[in-house]
Amino acid sequence: MTELSTVTINKNSLYQRVQAVLERIRPVVQSDNGDLELVEITAEGVVRIRLLGACVRCPSSSITLKMGIEQNLRKAVPEVVSVEQV
Repeated sequence: MTELSTVTINKNSLYQRVQAVLERIRPVVQSDNGDLELVEITAEGVVRIRLLGACVRCPSSSITLKMGIEQNLRKAVPEVVSVEQV
């Protein structure tokens, strides 16, 4: 296996692990008529998320992003450094 293939596999694995955590969080966000979408994961470990539905106008969305989503992701996926809303 070449180095490029290993990098691709590692990126896919990271994406899948982040997506799995977001899928566990999603029902809670949806219960408040919101949703979220994984946009990208940067090489630096920043997860970029788009908030949807009621989350767009919610004054608590920044708290949800940092205290809920980011904390869960950092705990479950050590490569994640932070979470940003796009």
